[in-house]
Amino acid sequence: MKNCYKILGVSPNASLSEIKHAYREKAKLYHPDSLGDSSQKEAFNELNQAYRVLSDTRQRQIFNESFFHQFRSKKSSEENFDYRKWLMDRNDDESWAKLIVLDLMRGREDDAVREFIHIQKTRSSFSLKRWYTREDFMDYGYILSEELVIRGEYYDAFLLLEQVILMEYSYEYFRLFFPEVISFTLAILHHNIDGVISDELALDVYERALELKFSKSEDAFFLSKMAEIYRRFGDEETANLIERMSL
Repeated sequence: MKNCYKILGVSPNASLSEIKHAYREKAKLYHPDSLGDSSQKEAFNELNQAYRVLSDTRQRQIFNESFFHQFRSKKSSEENFDYRKWLMDRNDDESWAKLIVLDLMRGREDDAVREFIHIQKTRSSFSLKRWYTREDFMDYGYILSEELVIRGEYYDAFLLLEQVILMEYSYEYFRLFFPEVISFTLAILHHNIDGVISDELALDVYERALELKFSKSEDAFFLSKMAEIYRRFGDEETANLIERMSL
């Protein structure tokens, strides 16, 4: 039996977010379509199998029980230093950004979302992407947006995805996974905006979505939703103007 953790390059203590991150990174390296090399097919299939096992709670438990006789985390001298506590005791933007990602990637997704929402509300100048490389921000931003959606924070999730999409347009990073990003974003726009968040925020979202180079049919959908909102505002003139734009 091959070690799924070794194949993905993660520790046995890895959170689901870390596993997703590692899988995406390696899949971009090994995907036969990306390399044009059929010899990578076996390695890619092996990677997919390892991901399927470790991303499923029950399969991962079975794997752990059968592969490891004893599952113990190794102690190190670094355990005496609580990095998370050190970050929490600080109050600068960089420490907040690192705390959010630390919690996100270490199985404390609820804390990461709570911290992100708090800092967004209390510091208008805060920007997560300022403290990470472009690639790391895109990956962390996408994972965080997934967690935000799970917890019903659709507006903040969309704003993160907007940044990721615009970055991908300027320089390809997700490549093979980008359709997944687009599909996820469109699902939010279709099902989790109108009637879910305030009309003011929904209008902002649809206006921003028009700049993201989706299809003409999607743009028509956004415009129709904007027209509905303006009618709820009592602004029939603007609603009619926007409706004509969608035709």
